[in-house]
Amino acid sequence: MYTPPAFAEDDPAVIAGIIRACRLPILVTAAAAGLEATHLPLFHRADPAPHGTLVGHLARANRQWQALRDGAPAMAIFQAHDFYVSPGWYATKRETGRVVPTWNYEAVHARGPVEIVEDPQRLHEIVATLTDREEASQPAPWHVDDAPDDFIAGQLKGIVGVVMRIDTMIAKRKLSQNRPPADRAGVIAALAESGRTEEAALMREREAAADRPVPEPSPRPHG
Repeated sequence: MYTPPAFAEDDPAVIAGIIRACRLPILVTAAAAGLEATHLPLFHRADPAPHGTLVGHLARANRQWQALRDGAPAMAIFQAHDFYVSPGWYATKRETGRVVPTWNYEAVHARGPVEIVEDPQRLHEIVATLTDREEASQPAPWHVDDAPDDFIAGQLKGIVGVVMRIDTMIAKRKLSQNRPPADRAGVIAALAESGRTEEAALMREREAAADRPVPEPSPRPHG
């Protein structure tokens, strides 16, 4: 992913937030038969350091899992917020007219070896974890164990688990950091006025973080 220094993100907490905000990432593999991609939910575990693990499952009928089993390179793509930026929002447009449209967004690309899981107990854990995450906001959350055991056992036979141990992580937050302060303020105001309150809040949060002073390094002990 092309990532100019101004847009690079290396804060683990921010990266984890982008991953959580992406509801349906894409798992891409490059195998001998060509490129394959599947949209699927994945959850992120912080261990092992430094990047953690991605966990989900594929339909057994989806041949992509066989490419993963055979060691095909894999990448998971997460995209969170994204929005168009009009040149008319910039103060620079009124001053010089030397502006063009752009698109702001947050994205994470994660790569690493993938383990295929077929053990029923581990598959049950994967499905239960994914389900509990999504059901947490429901008034009466549904749990995998609410269904009959034999039914769930039959459903598990139709999937395989995927566990990616991330060895490379690239994160990008393109939020107008390359524009003058007045232009960034114009983007925030236009988003708020058009009802894009979540995106406006995201921009404000990024502005606040950029304004925080960098802490001085602790003095080294003498002797």
